[in-house]
Amino acid sequence: MQPIISKKILAWLALLGLAFSLSLNTARANEPEYPSKPITIIVAYAPGGQGDAFARIISDRLGQIYKQSVVVDNRPGVSGVVGTRLAAKAKNDGHTLFLGQTGEIVVNRVMMKDMGFDPVKDFVPVILIGNAPLVLLVSTDSPLNTVNELVDLAKSKPGRLSFGSVGAGTPGHLAASALSLGIKSEMVHVPYKGVGPLMADLMSQRLDFFFSSASAAMPQVKGGKLKALAVSTPHRMNSLPQVPTLAETVYPGFNYSLWGGLFAPAGTPKNVIQSLNKEINQILALPEIKAQMEKDSLAVPSNSTQEFTNYIAAESVKFEKLVTDAKLKLDN
Repeated sequence: MQPIISKKILAWLALLGLAFSLSLNTARANEPEYPSKPITIIVAYAPGGQGDAFARIISDRLGQIYKQSVVVDNRPGVSGVVGTRLAAKAKNDGHTLFLGQTGEIVVNRVMMKDMGFDPVKDFVPVILIGNAPLVLLVSTDSPLNTVNELVDLAKSKPGRLSFGSVGAGTPGHLAASALSLGIKSEMVHVPYKGVGPLMADLMSQRLDFFFSSASAAMPQVKGGKLKALAVSTPHRMNSLPQVPTLAETVYPGFNYSLWGGLFAPAGTPKNVIQSLNKEINQILALPEIKAQMEKDSLAVPSNSTQEFTNYIAAESVKFEKLVTDAKLKLDN
């Protein structure tokens, strides 16, 4: 026999439910509106790079959704440290965000003793935006026409080949170092302050090769100014289907890429993080955005903040091992 609930108890339960609903609505009403002003996305490199491209993929659409301007602020310097430090010390109200990449988030903290901040502790992962292959480029006038020829030359003449990067610890430096380590042949690292002068030296053959971001590589390859010999991920690029991977040619298992994701300063309210994750996942799922990302082999699955956090942890293990094995230093 079911217990009889009195009318008084039912009335009390109804009042309790109403009180809870009112308190919940009051709590939501007391949450500050987000965003309440323009949003800035800091990128730690100059315009034209992959990180800049990732930020601009979402900035306009995000501005339309939030009805606030979303500005991309490029702050290059010291292998991404200048921009990262600025973002880490920003107010944690969600109005200053950071487009973090492989180097700034997982590599610099291994290679540098004291940056004045910790990219793991001082940021909250929001969402992984894209994962870009790197393209191994040489001059169109280079006698090297395949990655096999490049590796054969490197092995026959250790210390002869030079490769460029936009700074120690950047993806181009890491991928080339991984290749050098894997084929057991030393190559010379030449760091540059920007991709412009690096590309100029590559075209004139003052530099032998460069692992470039896809965004910087494509205009040069399509324009006939540079040759693409290989890509750094296990699968070929959709936009360069004729270019083989390093994994299928000279280095089985080779897999290094340039990923970029959105971060917020530690302490940013959870509702802000959740809102950003939700809206950006929807932006990346738009047919026109998804088609462009897939064309350039940048697309990533819809991901939660926890999934992005787990991804960063796995990448940290891989790159920390590379830095240790290759004995990489900031002044390389």
